[in-house]
Amino acid sequence: MTEHKSGFVAIVGRPNVGKSTLLNRVVGEKIAIMSDKAQTTRNKIQGVYTTKDTQIVFIDTPGIHKPQHRLGDYMVNEAYDALQEVEAVLFMVSADEKRGKGDNLIIERLQKLSVPVYLVVNKIDKTHPDDLLPVIQDYSEQMPFKEVVPVSATQGNNFETLTQLLEEQMPEGPQYFPEEQITDHPEYFIVAEFIREKVLLLTREEIPHSVAVIVDSVSRDENDKIHIQATIFVERDSQKGIIIGKSGQMLKHIGTKARQDIEKMLGDKVYLELWVKVQKDWRDKQQSLNNFGYKKETL
Repeated sequence: MTEHKSGFVAIVGRPNVGKSTLLNRVVGEKIAIMSDKAQTTRNKIQGVYTTKDTQIVFIDTPGIHKPQHRLGDYMVNEAYDALQEVEAVLFMVSADEKRGKGDNLIIERLQKLSVPVYLVVNKIDKTHPDDLLPVIQDYSEQMPFKEVVPVSATQGNNFETLTQLLEEQMPEGPQYFPEEQITDHPEYFIVAEFIREKVLLLTREEIPHSVAVIVDSVSRDENDKIHIQATIFVERDSQKGIIIGKSGQMLKHIGTKARQDIEKMLGDKVYLELWVKVQKDWRDKQQSLNNFGYKKETL
């Protein structure tokens, strides 16, 4: 009888290198939100990859950056915490970008780890093969990597190679999650993230990362429809106006797009009701951060 293997793998990298896209590709469903804005992911999000005899729990981390406020501090700490007690680390970089200060900061941390680090060069679909080799050589000169795997998280290139390498790396261990479970996050959290993603996608530059979403209630109505009520928090009145839009059109658009993702995840009809509230400078207030779920877990 073959032994069962399992373990945890952290995905780290600068903001916007495609960590969440890779995680969604791993689990075959969308659980991490994606946006081309930096620092979209704020919490560690775990995605579960299960085969017949292996289970790998991937931890997608917030992009490591220089914090500008308390929320930023929280995000960077979350990313570094994920490097503790994992079996392997995927250091994700972009094929179409040169190594920068942020990468060097991460490499400094990775050099201190005792677990294998894999260099995952993403976005190979956006660069010419001839330009790929210098990028790989440059990173490989900074520290020894267990393997270098060029991938395209959006298109799935080389994806099987990556999962196969990680499966081989996993030690003997139990199945932590049921076969059909793809994340450890409650549905409330993912619903809130879907709404936040649509705000980021649809409002573009006007609304930076001063958006938080709280799901207030989830219930079934008399028509067996799931009724979700959620509040979008911003830091300024002007941002509230942008999110609501002329005659409420923007808020309606955000709601429609988010509802489609939520219905797909829940496999059920959803009625989504959204409100917008202003909470000034919440990203720098510890109490607000706690209320919005950005708090350290205490044992």
